[in-house]
Amino acid sequence: MNEYFSIGKIVSVFGVSGEVIVSHSLGKKTALKDVKALFIEERKDKPIPYFIESAKAKNEKDILVKLEGVITREQASLLLQKEVWLLEKDFKKLVSKAAPIHLLGYSLVNEGTVLGDITEVIEQPHQLLCKVIVNGNEALIPLHDHTLEKIDSKQKKVHVILPDGLLELYR
Repeated sequence: MNEYFSIGKIVSVFGVSGEVIVSHSLGKKTALKDVKALFIEERKDKPIPYFIESAKAKNEKDILVKLEGVITREQASLLLQKEVWLLEKDFKKLVSKAAPIHLLGYSLVNEGTVLGDITEVIEQPHQLLCKVIVNGNEALIPLHDHTLEKIDSKQKKVHVILPDGLLELYR
């Protein structure tokens, strides 16, 4: 089964021919080179493939995308605020190693104990929150100067030292 990674949302319609602007967190300017399809979450946890006719980088955070089958402004507006996903292989090709979203799929390790894989990275002004499933519950684990021990990119692990009692909230 394919793994999908959320990269952002469709934030705007552009022009009258169905183009959309995708705001992403890949950490660098990209025109989605060699990516055949974006997966758009029309229903919760059900990404639908939309094939890319053309894509052009607007800036470091936005891409102007023309999707196959979306030919009017009205059709494009139905996709506004929808989550956009990439296949794992495309995500890994495009994401900047310096972008926080790069940590998706890494294992979160607290003082030697693996808590689970990071399924979402939420950027906050003074910290990152990593969503991990702990004991069947969604846990939001903060990453900042006091909790982050090290990031091991070779083994795809994020080592943390969490405050006493934080994990008790998720048991």
